[in-house]
Amino acid sequence: MGQGLSCRPSHEHGLFTAVQFGDLDAVELILERDPTLLNQTTVYDRHSVLHIAAANGQIEILSKLLERSVNPDVLNRHKQSPLMLAAMHGKISCVQKLLEVGANLLMFDSLNGRTCLHYAAYYGHSDCLQALISSAHSSPVAVSWGFARFVNVRDGRGATPLHLAARQRRPECVHILLVNGALVCASTGGYGCPGSTPLHLAARGGSLDCIRELLAWGADRYHRDSSGRIPYMVALKHKQGACAALLNPSSAEPIVWPSPLKFISELNPEAKLLLEQALMEANREREKNILKGTAYIAPSPLHSDAGMDDTISEGSDSELCCICFEQVCTIEVQNCGHQMCAQCTLALCCHNKPNPTTACLTPPVCPFCRSAIARLVVAKIKSQDLEANQETGDVCSSKLRKSRRSRNFSNEGSSSFKNISAMGSFGKIGGRGSGRIAAETEWIDKP
Repeated sequence: MGQGLSCRPSHEHGLFTAVQFGDLDAVELILERDPTLLNQTTVYDRHSVLHIAAANGQIEILSKLLERSVNPDVLNRHKQSPLMLAAMHGKISCVQKLLEVGANLLMFDSLNGRTCLHYAAYYGHSDCLQALISSAHSSPVAVSWGFARFVNVRDGRGATPLHLAARQRRPECVHILLVNGALVCASTGGYGCPGSTPLHLAARGGSLDCIRELLAWGADRYHRDSSGRIPYMVALKHKQGACAALLNPSSAEPIVWPSPLKFISELNPEAKLLLEQALMEANREREKNILKGTAYIAPSPLHSDAGMDDTISEGSDSELCCICFEQVCTIEVQNCGHQMCAQCTLALCCHNKPNPTTACLTPPVCPFCRSAIARLVVAKIKSQDLEANQETGDVCSSKLRKSRRSRNFSNEGSSSFKNISAMGSFGKIGGRGSGRIAAETEWIDKP
């Protein structure tokens, strides 16, 4: 009897060590000798074997443990579930396995009242964040709580996952959350300075990429926290010069992604990617103008500029956009079939900042036939035009270009898009100023 009691702690320690280092054979051997060890936990943190497997990404052991009917929602000392630890450490395979067996997405820890979504956003694991959000669409959470409420769930200090991602400089997570309905202007409770929006927190952290994303989704540069500070003042206080330049209320307004428009939210991935790239390119040109002559250099935006080639080959001259005559037509209006470049499509949809109090916006109209734009798709380049252009050279190319211009100008109302051409470059769209704001005022952050 004495020998058995003395060996038990050794078996427990051996099980936890085997799980941590992924020794599946040793785990199975120990559990075969003493199946009750499956319910044992570590002394201090009360980690179960499932917690240890999830935190260390031991997917084979995790799967074997779940096959033994281990509770996937077992809690440790801080009421953290294995799903939370897997999301914290970025173990995507373990996250997916736990979601597959029905792990509860809506559990709150006792440290800060955070969910697995908070953990993934805080630590910047975008793949885990996307997996959690995708699972929430079909899980009971979406039915009982509501999907939008889950994406904007607050922790014990009033911070949403978007607040945490912005503060921790996680632009990819910021983008995923915004695409899935995170509130861009939500205010915190006790996290950071009370009343801070994600834009305040991104300004404090000095993340240009996060600021780009938030501004492109309609973040308000004039929103004040409980201390009366706008994001521009927060950036100045923390000596984030480049961020302050972009957030200065006297600088031009950024192009805003029109999320309230239904046809924009239902874009297929290819068309959406083209428009997002064009939007980021337009805002980057705005940044160049703002930062010109300063000591700051704007890094590349979050989204790459792959596919956004400024030079146009001879073979694509016949597909030039008939609004700007500079870019290749990449977007097509599905109902009427008229084509435009992504930049001109954005000018139609994004030159006015959406009103956050308006539930539904009137969709824009096609500049050629004045029909309402209900859906956008990727334009298909006509192969016969390319072949003819390659055979006849520049002369035929110019004829095709002129015929295309005349075809669109005639019978379709040239006045329909004169206003668009008059808007000029994207950097001049929607600019507004509100005077200067004193930078000498001292402000103190609350913990």
